Order: sequence, then structure tokens, then C-alpha cells
Amino acid sequence: MENLFFEEKQNFRQIFIWIICLLLICIFLWGFIQQIIFRIPWGNNPSSDLGLMLFGLIPLGITILLFTLKLTTKVKEDGVYFKFHILNSKFKKIGKEEIATYSIRKYKPLEEFGGWGIRFSMKKNAGRAYNVSGNIGIQFELKNSRKILIGTQCPDKFKKAVDDMMK
Repeated sequence: MENLFFEEKQNFRQIFIWIICLLLICIFLWGFIQQIIFRIPWGNNPSSDLGLMLFGLIPLGITILLFTLKLTTKVKEDGVYFKFHILNSKFKKIGKEEIATYSIRKYKPLEEFGGWGIRFSMKKNAGRAYNVSGNIGIQFELKNSRKILIGTQCPDKFKKAVDDMMK
């Protein structure tokens, strides 16, 4: 059995995301009640009842997706493993032998990567990011020149685990 040096599970927890989701659900719930229960058409150009119900499932589905999405990061003796539950069926691995350098890095999620999730850089040579909240991660620069940033709420523990793995 392989040594597990570090494990972290993170969920989306930005309050503004939950406020937006709740607001959208409430708007469509109001439209549903007005049009389907009270039979008062909702809006200037009302949709069909079925269209309203189907369109209302979009914010509900996004909210459920965000609630269930989770980033799990593990550091084992042979590499760093990470997975977005629901989006990835298997863990992705950065093998110990692939890593050229790594460091704790503060970053700007919106400016550099356009937000949180599985993101490509908006800036040249910043690589790819896997994050769910916050603005601190471990930046891995691989021997093939690729860069991968993994967000963390425990940067010192994560880095120490990578230090231990690399020995």
C-alpha cells in the first residue's frame, strides 16, 4: 500500500455563487407559481408552461452541480493526484518524475484563469488551474514545460507533503 502524505477535499463555498443560484431559482419559482398555479402569464412574451418548467431546471441543475462538485487532492509516494468529482471519472496524476519545480503561489482566479473550476489561463504561460475557492495554490512546472496550478486551503501542508514525496 502506498503512503498517503496529504489529502484535501474542497467544495465551492463562495457566498456570491450561492446567492446568484438562489436568486435565479427564486425568480423561476415565482414565474412557475404565477403562470402554472395562478394561470397568470409570466412576462411580456410568456413561454409555454412546459418551456418555463424546462428552462427553470437550468438554474436548479447548475446549483446541484456546484453543490456536488468537489476537488480532491492527494499526495502519494509516486505523485500528486487530483480529481473533480462528477467531472472526472478517474484521478489525474502528476508523476513525481514529471515535476521540475513547484511552489506555493498566490494568484488571481478571475484575472488569470477567468474563475474557478478546471480553467485554462487567460495569460500567456500560466497553464491550467484546478481550483474551487480561494487564491492560493501549488504551482507545478513540469519537465515538459507545462504548468499546473492546484488550489488549496492548506498550502503549507500540501507543500510539505510534496517535499516529502520528492525525497
